[in-house]
Amino acid sequence: MNNLPAYSGARISACWNLGGGGGEGSGLDRLLPTVSTGLSPRKRTTSQCKSEPPLLRTSKRTIYTAGRPPWYNEHGAQSKEAFVIGLCGGSASGKTTVARKIIEALDVPWVVLLSMDSFYKVLSKDEQNLAADNNYNFDHPDAFDFDLLTHTLRKLKLGKSVKIPVYDFTTHGRQKEWKTVYGASVVIFEGIMSFADKELLQLLDMKIFVDTDSDIRLVRRLRRDITERGRDIGGVIKQYNKYVKPAFDQYIEPTMRLADIVVPRGGGNMVAIDLIVQHVHSQLEERELSVRAALASAHQAQPLPQTLSVLESTPQVRGMHTIIRNKETSRDEFIFYSKRLMRLLIERALSFLPSQSHTVQTPQGEDYEGRSFDGKRVTGVSILRAGETMEPALRAVCKDVRIGKILIQTNQDTGEPELHYLRLPREIGEDHVILMDCTVSTGAAAMMAVRVLLDHDVQEDKILLVSLLMAEMGVHSVAYAFPQVQIITTAVDKEVNDLFHIIPGIGNFGDRYFGTDAPPDWSDDEMDEPSY
Repeated sequence: MNNLPAYSGARISACWNLGGGGGEGSGLDRLLPTVSTGLSPRKRTTSQCKSEPPLLRTSKRTIYTAGRPPWYNEHGAQSKEAFVIGLCGGSASGKTTVARKIIEALDVPWVVLLSMDSFYKVLSKDEQNLAADNNYNFDHPDAFDFDLLTHTLRKLKLGKSVKIPVYDFTTHGRQKEWKTVYGASVVIFEGIMSFADKELLQLLDMKIFVDTDSDIRLVRRLRRDITERGRDIGGVIKQYNKYVKPAFDQYIEPTMRLADIVVPRGGGNMVAIDLIVQHVHSQLEERELSVRAALASAHQAQPLPQTLSVLESTPQVRGMHTIIRNKETSRDEFIFYSKRLMRLLIERALSFLPSQSHTVQTPQGEDYEGRSFDGKRVTGVSILRAGETMEPALRAVCKDVRIGKILIQTNQDTGEPELHYLRLPREIGEDHVILMDCTVSTGAAAMMAVRVLLDHDVQEDKILLVSLLMAEMGVHSVAYAFPQVQIITTAVDKEVNDLFHIIPGIGNFGDRYFGTDAPPDWSDDEMDEPSY
């Protein structure tokens, strides 16, 4: 691994030789050759480390109090990949414990722990019978679905949403429901064969081998398989001697030479974990981006894009804007006329959905040449909290519409938008999505929301961004980054001031609508935490 710090005095071993060696392979052409490597004994020390995870739990939700900063640039393209840590070691060596200790010490909310155990192959009936008699080798490379594993890890590294299989060790099969994982700044991938596949190795930014005494590993495996997986002691020992130990000697221990760091004693070695965490933090700092500042200086004096549709400024529309922009307007009137505008805005947005010719027969027995929606589904996604006020208007005109939510807040120290929470309907990638926000100034929050949808396989040309009020800067930012996204609004104001307020603007929409007080440094792109 490049630029690893010198770990003087720490009891971890840095292994720099990444070349191949002699020995028999596993029969898979992309497996690394197995070699025998002698390693000298390592001195061992310990230290202490503890931190609280940056999250807030309610009865129904988990919200990160430290958000995920932008993982894309002002062009909307991903400019940094997730940092992937590979953890390898023998069965019951403490890989998962080391991973959890790293997660706790990192104090970074958007971390994914990916276990190789989830990617065992689906067994045939005959193989299930062998497994029931402890005669199936789960410690051989052929037992793993490397194609699915590599595909999944590559998508995670690219910031995409992925589905993870859930393996049932009692039935030796995959459960029907798979887990959805998204938004990793750091991915920790652990498994006994983490270093055994060439394609997997290319995806790892940091490789760690957990080195634990074989007697300790056997005791841990006995405890785990008997208490957690319903095995009997005789079967566990038989499987260990027949498959586990030979596999470690042939496939796992030789890959120790590929590790950047070797951690003796697993989760108990806090000195090693502390130094690993320091290096990961330095890597994350190098990947930090400044998106909002770039947006503020880009695309100025350009004509408004063709993808922008502004509601016709009729006397009625302009009259409603006069009321909601007036700082003296009462909250009741503000809500009433905002809702009227929202209904008009949503109706306008629906006209951009694809349609097809549809003939029906009237009660008089005559044919009527009409139109019908030409798509699978329409889904609404609101950017919390102000965007949530537009949901009733969408529900009023789209029967049984599905609703998703994204919480984006501005980091007051960096000024950058941060992703804190999202809940999207299943299979949203097949839908036309109406993305709802009430005001868009620089476009930073809207861009992040669009990027989230794209990462969940929503097609760019199937996204409609609707907003009551936008600044020209926000329109240009979204249109430049995502030229196929249709933008619909009731009005566009020309300026954004140094505090990212739209000028002349409407004020803090969420606070005026919900009757709360805006902080002194609010911005029109800032999405406040919702009330529960």
